[in-house]
Amino acid sequence: MGGTAPVVTAAARATAAVAALVAVVVAGAWVLAQPALSPSSAAIRAVADCAAITVLGLAVVPLLDGPRFRDDLLRRASGPLVAAAAGWLIAELVRMMLGAADAADVPVSGLSAQTAWDFATLTAAGRSGMFSLVAAAVICGSAMLLRPAMSMRLAVTGAAGTGIAARAVTGHLAEGTVGAISVVAHALAAAVWCGVLAALVLTVHTRGQWARVLPQFSRISLISMSILLVGGTAGALSRIGAPADLYATGYGRILLAKVAVTAALLILAWRYRSTWVPSAAAHRVSAQASRRKSLIELALMATALTLAAALTVTG
Repeated sequence: MGGTAPVVTAAARATAAVAALVAVVVAGAWVLAQPALSPSSAAIRAVADCAAITVLGLAVVPLLDGPRFRDDLLRRASGPLVAAAAGWLIAELVRMMLGAADAADVPVSGLSAQTAWDFATLTAAGRSGMFSLVAAAVICGSAMLLRPAMSMRLAVTGAAGTGIAARAVTGHLAEGTVGAISVVAHALAAAVWCGVLAALVLTVHTRGQWARVLPQFSRISLISMSILLVGGTAGALSRIGAPADLYATGYGRILLAKVAVTAALLILAWRYRSTWVPSAAAHRVSAQASRRKSLIELALMATALTLAAALTVTG
């Protein structure tokens, strides 16, 4: 029990910090886009996205370590996986209720079960939300009831990826084939990059572990960044009709903010790749220092993800 309390306290602090960051970024996005942005919709979308991405990362992270050490990461990821999947499930339920109420033009308190069901089954946004909701429920249940195993985590990876892709394709960018493919590629690349780093923070606690897994993560992140840039650029071009839209519309102003944060994130990631990664691989960086560097990068990632969530609900 004594060893569990610090872990729970650290998780609570991390959750509070993420919630505060999301709130601040959503407020900034609202200032940029008002009145075209609903803060509540953007906030719950950001929470759902962060939870889903963390689920994906926790499922993938054991693959970064060698077979001899993989079981340890599987066990360490089990508790956080249940918590992240439960958070994803709750966020998706709230998001579905907000979406149904908005579609019916009624307050959430006045939403009937029939209206919610019609939204979930008869609209594209509702059906994609149901995909994500079912994925989160299955992942949460299997993580609670089944023993940690790599085969189960691979299935979780597929379910989480499907849920993330289903929601991504129903956004504003899904107005054509190019937009749909671009936004799905962008969303999945961001999920792998951000989710795996979040999983490393939650599961890796020793200098030796960081030395083994960080070079693997660096290789994955390089691929993810490349896909993210290509998909994001193609998606943005399909949505922005003219250069003036970048400053004349709420969507364009949030997009500019997201581009600026992403640029800062890419610069930091490249610097880390040339300094932190080789030092950690040579056991010259403590586990605490690696964790601090990861948290700095994750803060920028969470900011970019929240801005991306705001974009999906900006009219």
